[in-house]
Amino acid sequence: MLGFIRRRFWAESVSAASAAVLALVTVVWPDWIEIVTGSAPDGGSGALERAVVGGLAATAILLAAVARAEWRRAAVAAR
Repeated sequence: MLGFIRRRFWAESVSAASAAVLALVTVVWPDWIEIVTGSAPDGGSGALERAVVGGLAATAILLAAVARAEWRRAAVAAR
């Protein structure tokens, strides 16, 4: 079956995992945005961090679903 899996699956899987890891990092260490950018874009309220977590989590879920569809397509093609 691995012969039927396209590079697209791997790109989607790695991107989904990366987004999930970044979402978890933001939950555990919410100040990383201020450290990286050198400023507090939300004035220190934490609103940006919550938005980043939500966006990254949604992205991870969407990419995981698309990767699953690609995996299922490869499974059908392998039969």
